[in-house]
Amino acid sequence: MKTIAQQINQLREELHSHNHNYYILDNPTISDYDFDMKLKELQKLELENPEFKDANSPTQRVGGGITKKFNTVVHRNRMYSLDNAYSFEELDEWENRVKKIVDGDIEYVCEMKYDGASISLTYENGKLIKAITRGDGFQGDEVTTNIRTIKSIPLNLKGNYPESFDIRGEIVFPNAEFEKLNEQRISDGEESYANPRNLASGTLKMQDSAEVAKRPLECLLYFLVGDNLKIESQFDALENARKMGFKVPPISEKFSKLEGVKSFIEKWETERHNLAYETDGVVIKVNSLHQQDELGYTAKSPRWAIAFKFKAEQKSTLLKEITYQVGRTGAITPVANLEPVHLAGTVVRRASLHNADQIEKLDIRVNDTVFVEKGGEIIPKIIGVDLDKRPTDSVPTKYIENCPECGAKLERKESEAHHYCVNTYNCPPQIKGKIEHFISRKAMDIDGLGAETIDLLFNADLINNIANLYSLKDKKFKLLGLERMAEKSVNNMITGIEASKNIEFEKVLFALGIRYVGETVAKKLAVYFKNIDALSSANLEELIAVDEIGERIAESVIEYFSNEKNQALISTLKENGIQFAVDESKFEGNTEILKGLAIVVSGVFTQLTRNEIKSEIEKNGGKVTSSISKKTDYVVAGDKMGPSKLEKATNLGIKIINEQEFIDLIKK
Repeated sequence: MKTIAQQINQLREELHSHNHNYYILDNPTISDYDFDMKLKELQKLELENPEFKDANSPTQRVGGGITKKFNTVVHRNRMYSLDNAYSFEELDEWENRVKKIVDGDIEYVCEMKYDGASISLTYENGKLIKAITRGDGFQGDEVTTNIRTIKSIPLNLKGNYPESFDIRGEIVFPNAEFEKLNEQRISDGEESYANPRNLASGTLKMQDSAEVAKRPLECLLYFLVGDNLKIESQFDALENARKMGFKVPPISEKFSKLEGVKSFIEKWETERHNLAYETDGVVIKVNSLHQQDELGYTAKSPRWAIAFKFKAEQKSTLLKEITYQVGRTGAITPVANLEPVHLAGTVVRRASLHNADQIEKLDIRVNDTVFVEKGGEIIPKIIGVDLDKRPTDSVPTKYIENCPECGAKLERKESEAHHYCVNTYNCPPQIKGKIEHFISRKAMDIDGLGAETIDLLFNADLINNIANLYSLKDKKFKLLGLERMAEKSVNNMITGIEASKNIEFEKVLFALGIRYVGETVAKKLAVYFKNIDALSSANLEELIAVDEIGERIAESVIEYFSNEKNQALISTLKENGIQFAVDESKFEGNTEILKGLAIVVSGVFTQLTRNEIKSEIEKNGGKVTSSISKKTDYVVAGDKMGPSKLEKATNLGIKIINEQEFIDLIKK
């Protein structure tokens, strides 16, 4: 006779197998009734024997767990976004960039770009451990409890699988189910949902996993991430993922020439409307994982992949009014206020007109009938005017001369596309915008604060700059007197502000909002100068000596630190304990052996991974570059280094060293 543990394990295995047959293979081998009977039997056994509890049991599919707050979790491997192409010419340019970096024949894999909510699943020893939303790419929200209710996601893997890895995909809401749900809502007198993607994303964040389980979400997987995966190509990775039990879309093809890729795109631009899920393009990837490794990443995107976006849907509507927004840098953005129009799954009421040049180029006027599309099917933009419908009394648009918020005279430099309000320290939208940027997740990541709260505090004259945030703890009585500010909210806000004092220097530098200093630039400046005092006293030559820092960025940094109000602001922030120096312990073991040297890494290595070699180059003061040129100082060459790279390096007289020689070099 079987033990209780054996009965439970057998039922779990049977139910996992039936789930796979039904939701992945679309080939059920048991009736719904029999499945439900087995599930109830398992639920009863687990309830009576709680010592055998398993988070990945099939009984967890029905949900029931309540998540009041989704924890923010750092991704083990960053989730990058993709560069987009909108024409075959842009696709050709991408291929040319790829061919400059890698040698030999290049094979491409084409996959449909499904429009859902991005997810990263972590598996350890064949079991689902964690599920994290994309977030900002560096960190996202853990939604594991809700993810376990999605029946197309395997809780336990089949066959051979890596010991530890992440797999990326999209949580989607099937079109047919979406339409059915909307029909039901309309018949119940409720408002219909805008589109499947937003519904999928919103469902993932529902607090009650039992409610998530009622929604027919599916998960389409497309990318494996991890060490020692023992696969050679993206196409093989897709096939391996299928064998492990993942739902991998069947539409993927390999091509040895870009012509095949273009034919694939042309075919699916039409046929995509017959698919079960929303799609907005085709993703093209270099198939070889070795070549992907050689190509690497830019600050935001992989060089080895690109998304070709299908032509955006267009509609015409009436432009009722042009208004002007002021950004945190003082940049003025004209906005078209439109007669509402349904476009690509949402109702569009506003569209950016970008700048004065764009208005002049298209001759856009109030009361024009304009053509609107969604750029990348996300951001609405006006692409033209229906001149046949232009009113006879129409007059050209005259761009504003004064700030719509503070009345200051606008300025525009010759090299700039935008007009700017130069009343930096007294213009309300600029002040509030700088504070919003300062508290944002990628910057100081202050919980308990948002745009509405900043508005409230600003209007109550409690904050006028970012430094004022750190004096709020002494104004608790005034805070509690504000609308919507209960004691718990106030305490959470103060706790979040105090916690931000531990944020590292590179993020603090980004948070200051210095023009042209984004995340990547802030990190480079922080690592190079080590503290705010060294950075603030740097001259133009010292600044442009930093990797990827040009004159425009350098001049902006100098201008920022030469301003007395900014100096006073930083002084106040210092007094409040903000981190204005890097943690030197992070740089223990770093040297300047390779300082000023540009190094290309190419080939396959045995002692170190390619990423470890690149990391060692940067730790020792060198710069990793992707292609060989006259400016290259060394090539670290491994096995399978391309012959044309080798030839180019030899012809240019560049020193070529092997892996062991590189290790010996940095050991010196």
